[in-house]
Amino acid sequence: MALPQAKQDATEARLAALSLPDAAGWSKVAREDALARLRAAGLPQRRDEYWKFTRPDTLVEAEAPKAAVFESDETEMFDDVDRLKIVFRDGVFDAEASDNLSLEGVKIDRLAEAGQADIHWAKDLYGALETNGQTPVARPLATLNTAAASDGVLIHVTGKASKPINLIYHHESETSDAILHHVIKLDAGADLTVLENGPAAARFNKVMEVDVADTAAFHHVRTQGRDHERRAVTHIFARLGRESAFKSFTMTANGVLTRNECVIELTGDDAIAHVAGACVGDGDFHHDDTVFITHDAENCESRQVFKKVLRNGAVGVFQGKILVKEGAQKTDGYQISQSLLLDGDSEFLAKPELEIYADDVACSHGSTSGAIDEEALFYLRARGVPRSIATDLLTLAFLAEAVEEIEDEGLRDGIVARLEGWLVRRRG
Repeated sequence: MALPQAKQDATEARLAALSLPDAAGWSKVAREDALARLRAAGLPQRRDEYWKFTRPDTLVEAEAPKAAVFESDETEMFDDVDRLKIVFRDGVFDAEASDNLSLEGVKIDRLAEAGQADIHWAKDLYGALETNGQTPVARPLATLNTAAASDGVLIHVTGKASKPINLIYHHESETSDAILHHVIKLDAGADLTVLENGPAAARFNKVMEVDVADTAAFHHVRTQGRDHERRAVTHIFARLGRESAFKSFTMTANGVLTRNECVIELTGDDAIAHVAGACVGDGDFHHDDTVFITHDAENCESRQVFKKVLRNGAVGVFQGKILVKEGAQKTDGYQISQSLLLDGDSEFLAKPELEIYADDVACSHGSTSGAIDEEALFYLRARGVPRSIATDLLTLAFLAEAVEEIEDEGLRDGIVARLEGWLVRRRG
């Protein structure tokens, strides 16, 4: 079928505004393939099934809409954690602010440098998981990323990393348009925690491909916030081997438009995949979580836990699917998406899905929207708790199930403190 002219024009205009990296070295084939796939499929439009709840216009137009830089004296997230820092400013690597890219049990390279070599371990992974993730649902903004990413990190984990790796994204230009692509490979038995934080750019497109080998474990905690006018589309593509674990949590506060996509394939028996998110939005705020988990092995477990707190006309979206393939017996799939609407103007749009082709499974999904529990609010107020503080306490309790997906207690407490601070600043 020929690509509609409107899609074709929008795609070519976006590409014309980019400075595509030199298609050289080991990444050449993947980049050229992605560019061809993008031109064949086109960038998303509102009529596309998986974009009907979220307008992609400002994510695909040629120039990034301006986004004011928010000044804050608040301590940077994860500042009290012993970690290896890798810093990007508007998508450009900052060597002075970053630590030495050396960590026991881990090899780290930059895409901008290593991508020009003829041989690199990432050749077999760069763009591979993204390509697999295009079926059965097209994800053209991820394809654009593979073709056009200017930088990123290539992380090969051979053992248990001695400390977390923290990817820090600073936003300094009102018109910055950053495209970063990270590839992470964990060998059998390896263990890594990746932390991410920062507003990144006026418009941010990020892909993270994670290959988790047998018995390896990958933990991921990120925060998206601060600069309210920013726009972001992020993608995580993960493949899990036997008895491996993948756990990812995202906290989002502020941001006029955020779309987080997560595509996970469990290919080895007894693997575990947990994806969770907690977001708090006020006013001109649109937040979209789109998740697709495929069970293609026996006795695997997946959890999707997403909670959104919305007020003053904010909009939350959840599109989550569990696909259980034939032969994936003893699958345990759990999916929950809930919103707490603090007024009558906010909106939550949900599309939970199950598609099951095995007969020995335990899968469930649920989605609810509601207001603050008036009985619980009355209970607290009757004991002298002011209404605003009581509302905040009940809001934090609502978000708790998602936050508890973070295994590390220190990181979990830090996230709760940030959520509480956001609520306190908006009291009254």
